[in-house]
This record gives sequence, C-alpha cells and structure tokens, in this order.
Amino acid sequence: MTTRDVAVIGAGSFGAWTALGLRRRGASVLLVDQYGPGNARASSGGESRILRMGYGPDELYTRMSMRSLAQWQALDPAAPEPLFRQTGVLWLARRADRYTADTLATLARAGVPHEALDADAIRARYPQFALDEDVRGILEPQSGALMARRAVQAVVREAVRAGVEYRTAGVAPPGAAPDGAAPDGPGRRMPAVRASDGTAIAAGAFVFACGPWLPKVFPDLLGPRIFPTRQEVFFFGPPPGDDRFAPPAMPAWIDFGAEVYGLPDLEARGFKIAPDRHGAAIDPDAAERLVGAESVARVRGFLARRFPALAAAPLLETRVCQYENTSNGDFLIDRHPDRENVWIAGGGSGHGFKHGPAVGEYVAALLAGAGAPEPRFALAVKGVVQQRAVY
Repeated sequence: MTTRDVAVIGAGSFGAWTALGLRRRGASVLLVDQYGPGNARASSGGESRILRMGYGPDELYTRMSMRSLAQWQALDPAAPEPLFRQTGVLWLARRADRYTADTLATLARAGVPHEALDADAIRARYPQFALDEDVRGILEPQSGALMARRAVQAVVREAVRAGVEYRTAGVAPPGAAPDGAAPDGPGRRMPAVRASDGTAIAAGAFVFACGPWLPKVFPDLLGPRIFPTRQEVFFFGPPPGDDRFAPPAMPAWIDFGAEVYGLPDLEARGFKIAPDRHGAAIDPDAAERLVGAESVARVRGFLARRFPALAAAPLLETRVCQYENTSNGDFLIDRHPDRENVWIAGGGSGHGFKHGPAVGEYVAALLAGAGAPEPRFALAVKGVVQQRAVY
C-alpha cells in the first residue's frame, strides 16, 4: 500500500484548503471525502456563505478573514464561474450594543474599510429594510458572499492540479484501522485507516477535517465536545422585475438582535434568509432535510417585519444543513492527545467556511513544525457545555 506524507479526511472548506496548503509546502497528500466536495450533507455545501471581517473584539478572526479573502479572490480567476461576490455586508444592531462597538474598534485597528450608519443612513441607502429608530449598522463594503459549493469544488480542483490525489471513500474510525494498526496508548503513531472498500489508507500523518462527522470518528474524545445542530435556510422569490433584493442594491446582512442573517438574490436563486440560533441536534448521515410549516411561519413573520415588500413572496426553496459547534464557537485545531501523527481540524461553528484558506495555512504550518499553536484552538480548552461567545 502506498504511503503518502499526509492523508486529509474531509474535503470541505477546512480539509480542501489544508490539502492545498500541505501540497504547497511540498508534501505528498491524499484528500478523501465520503460524499464528495460540496455535497448536500456537508457543512460546506449549499449555495452561499457570508464573508465578513467583523467579529466584535476577536481580532484573531478578523485577521483570518482578511487573509482568507485575499486567497479566495486569488483563486477566483481560474474558476469557470465566480466564487466571490463583493456585495458588501451590513450589520444591524441596537445603538447600545457592545458587540457592535467592539466590532467598530477592531475593524479600525485592523484597517478594514467600513462605515458606521444610523437608522436614517441605512434607510436612505437600503430602503428595502424596515428599521426601528434605535438601530445602527456597520457596512463592510469590500466583504460579500462566497458561492459555497462551487468554491469548495474549485479548491479541490486546484489541489488536484497542484498534485494532491483525491478519492471519494468513507473512512472508518481510527479504532477500526486495518491489521490491528490503531495505536493502543498515548504517543503511539497510527500507520493507516480503513477505507469503505476495505483497503488501507496509509500516511505519515492524518488530518481529520470531518466537520459534523468528527463526533462519529472520535466518539469518546469529541462526542461531548462537538455539537452538530440542524440549521434551516430559506429562499424567497422577489416580485417580477424587482432588482431591489439583488446586488448591488442589496448587500449581505446580519441582524444580530433577531439572530438572523441573509444574502441577496444571487444568480436568480432567491433572497436567502437563515436563523443563526443553534437548532436541534442532527445526524449528518441519516437526517431527512425537510423544513416544517412552523419554521416557515416564523421566517415569514421576520420577513414581513424587516422586508415588507417581500411579505407575500413565494418560498422557492429550503435547505437543512448543519453547524458543528464547539462549546464557545472557537475552532478546534489540535493534535490528537493519544496519537502523535493525528490532527483534528474542525469546530467551524457556523462561521468557519470563509476561513478555509487561513485554516489550511495554519494546519500545514503546524504539521511542518513551522507554526505556533493558537491557544484558543486547543482541545484542552473545549468544554462540554455550550456557551456561545464567538459570532
């Protein structure tokens, strides 16, 4: 059996960019995904994701977003269709909201172009929004939307072009490695894992970037620490000939008070609205991805309040995807505590997709011994109770 330098398990945003980052450092890499890049079950699937810089006081993530935007844009010209749309991103919050004040300070410190807007200024620029008087906003004009499924597939194509081997296959949990290869104590190396066809995948190191499947791969270690949740997404149809809900008239937006976000009508797929509040637990393999009537009614209520012109808009499409949350929303990127050549990269927590390029660079540097670990990403600080702190 062929032994590569690294096998990356999971071809979502984190895994695909990690494979590419490792290859750019000269490693021989196998990238494996059980359903394919951007598949309908994946957290990195679906139509679109917001790429924003604002993170309250968390300059760590602002800097990662800045680095990632540059790499997504560098990849864009080689793709047959656009990967990034510079729609701008509009934050909505109450005037006294501390998180918004911290975001303004962080954006200024990091040199991110932005504008602070009061309710009148937002109405003048975006009259589609119905707002209370105490609302204020932040506009990031250079931020926007990533075309998620397409973007992940483009990263995998680029990785393959650079010399990464890609394979569609399931991978058994490491405890089921072939020929008794799984380690049985701390510090042991894992020479191989078993693919779904029974063959062995051998590598010098393994990166598990499996998103909501991580608790299944490492049930004892991550079952209590990664929380996959069901998240519903809705696409509504604007009136015929009405371009107010498509770029450039409409930005991507985040309503922090309501815990709802949305994207403009991109490529005539519909006006996207999604609750950001964590949903119920979900099994990413077995869940039937149907949205119930009560969920539709709740979203329609929000639509009528915030975008009155769409109150009677037809519902064109719904999706059910998932977040894989850590206890507080920080990523989990660390070495397995008992397997010295096994690494974990996950815990995207609903905001990770855009950070794929920065995560890929970070993981590749760690494996090369060239990077300093970020304490916030350590397994040791991941709790077993959800107390969300990163948005």
